[in-house]
Amino acid sequence: MVHSKVRLLSVVIQVRRYFIENPTLCGATIPLALFSEVTMQHDLDTPVPRRSHNLAHDLVAKLTQSILLGQMLPGDKLPSENSIVQEHGVSRTVVREAISKLQASGLVETRHGIGTFVIERAPEQGLRLNVDTALGVRSILELRMGLETQAAALAATRRTEPQLAQMREALDDYQRLLSNNDSCVEADKRFHLLVAEATGNVCFTEIMQHLGSAMIPRTRVNAAERGAADLSKLGQLANLEHEAILNAIKRQDPDAARAAMWLHLTNSRDRFSAGG
Repeated sequence: MVHSKVRLLSVVIQVRRYFIENPTLCGATIPLALFSEVTMQHDLDTPVPRRSHNLAHDLVAKLTQSILLGQMLPGDKLPSENSIVQEHGVSRTVVREAISKLQASGLVETRHGIGTFVIERAPEQGLRLNVDTALGVRSILELRMGLETQAAALAATRRTEPQLAQMREALDDYQRLLSNNDSCVEADKRFHLLVAEATGNVCFTEIMQHLGSAMIPRTRVNAAERGAADLSKLGQLANLEHEAILNAIKRQDPDAARAAMWLHLTNSRDRFSAGG
């Protein structure tokens, strides 16, 4: 963007110099003020106002992410209109448009005189996934290899510092729970959901949310099918791979993030197959 402005300003200056040397063109006097360097620089530096439709879309995406990630649960009341205006720096019109879109999506309902509340989502009718057998879990892992490698790459280019902090916290919780021989499934799931959220694309989050605990292989198959796999050791290996994913996202290296996620999911599939 900066280089484009410099190039454009250079062209404008050259044109201005030409008209100074040739003050008439086809008999008409050219107002040189039109080519003022100060005026043109001001025009170049003046940001184009964002349309309210785009602002509403961004606000819908942020609120939808909060709902899908469980940061706002069914029955929770959304912040007041004034609070949303102040927090997100948008107008009341934008807030009302965003709330209207959330209502149309079946995520919230407005109770007049009380407020707007998150509602229980209706069961999805389209996607049916069999995740209760070893074969089903391997199939899910293959699906995730396509989905989450791209999510990791996008997260590396779009993540925010608060999102990085949340990922770090999820992996710290994972390691703490694993060290205490407690279930770390929720922390594991939270990390992968946060990577999806950092893409800024709600479709990734919605699919991962739909998978739920099915995305964690060791939660889906009984001990007889799982064999003699040492889940604690597998958990430690998985978390080393999580750390590699997080480090790549932190460095904003999409290729490394994609490769780290691919390695993690490939190893998860192979570890699961070896233990089954």
